[in-house]
Amino acid sequence: MKKTAQDFAHIPGWGIDADPKNDPTYPNRHRTGEEHDGRSWERPTQQVLDREVLHSIERPDYTAVVGNSVPPSGLSGMIRRFAFKYSENSYLHWLPLVMADKVNVVEGLLDDLAHGTVPNIWAEKGYNSEWKHDKKSLFIKLGTVAALTAGVVYLMTSNNKGSKPKRG
Repeated sequence: MKKTAQDFAHIPGWGIDADPKNDPTYPNRHRTGEEHDGRSWERPTQQVLDREVLHSIERPDYTAVVGNSVPPSGLSGMIRRFAFKYSENSYLHWLPLVMADKVNVVEGLLDDLAHGTVPNIWAEKGYNSEWKHDKKSLFIKLGTVAALTAGVVYLMTSNNKGSKPKRG
């Protein structure tokens, strides 16, 4: 059964925007009726795609202008290609993209080292300004990293004192 405007008349304010003459922008533009069909603008010419560009499976085509400064590459690119096979409302889309960002950071560090550049992580992470303006937060961050590192090292170097091998 199709719903009509009368079915919702009991809701205060329902249909207040149904009258186009009551639209606050009405005097500011010429109405052709096409605005409601989504045809009130001319699509820009398509940017020339000269490299791989990933786009959502919800869209049938690329947007007119795309960012193409760095195409996906390496392990992070493989993860991104996997993520774009899934819908944007899926964890299989967003979680791999987050992971790909983290993998890309490591790839960038390795690439810097391979080209003979030692990255200045302290400055790139903004620790100089944090030291100047928010020492307490910096100490908490560094303390947390130190505690986690110490815990991981302890767990990896402990020789399982609780379990003794059985001798037959």
